[in-house]
Amino acid sequence: MLNRHARGFFTSLFTPIARWLLKMGVSPDAVTIVGTAGVIFGGLVLYPLGHLWWGSLMIAIFAFSDVVDGIMARLHGRSGGWGNFLDSSLDRLADGAIFAGITIWFFTGGGDPAIGFAAVICLVLGMVVSYVRAKAESLGYSASVGIAERAERLASVLLITGLTGLGLPQVVLFATLVLLAIASVITIVQRMAAVHRQALADTKGTGI
Repeated sequence: MLNRHARGFFTSLFTPIARWLLKMGVSPDAVTIVGTAGVIFGGLVLYPLGHLWWGSLMIAIFAFSDVVDGIMARLHGRSGGWGNFLDSSLDRLADGAIFAGITIWFFTGGGDPAIGFAAVICLVLGMVVSYVRAKAESLGYSASVGIAERAERLASVLLITGLTGLGLPQVVLFATLVLLAIASVITIVQRMAAVHRQALADTKGTGI
């Protein structure tokens, strides 16, 4: 949802940067890897140390590499299977680092295990959301639907986690994670329902 509405704006914003990086000889794959490394550092180093604001800020900055590398690939005429595979695989690592970092902090110095548990649940459900779409597409179906796609999940958790580091009551982060978990479950159901409808249509079309 957020992906579709924001794509045009961010594409026009980051196209000059993408052109400059290509001119400097930087490859889209390098941008993908460096961006993921930055997100992992923010999630698994800054978050566990309690630097929630700075961790969120760093993750947000490096997360934009996801936009830049895609623009670079299209400009360079290198959009293809390998780039998509690398990007999707590293996205899972990045997502895991973010929620794992939140979990570690709130089970230790943050002193709020409820938030830690909620973050673990969001991590697992987020992985299932992504898996359902990937599996559907591998079978020839479309599952790009749902109220909590990756952009929505990351935007909400980064914003509220960062504000928690600036003094926002921790209960707000807990409530956000609970709502995010519920939205993820709904998204999983929506995607499974979409694939089920397509599978039924295929069955009717073949007369089985």
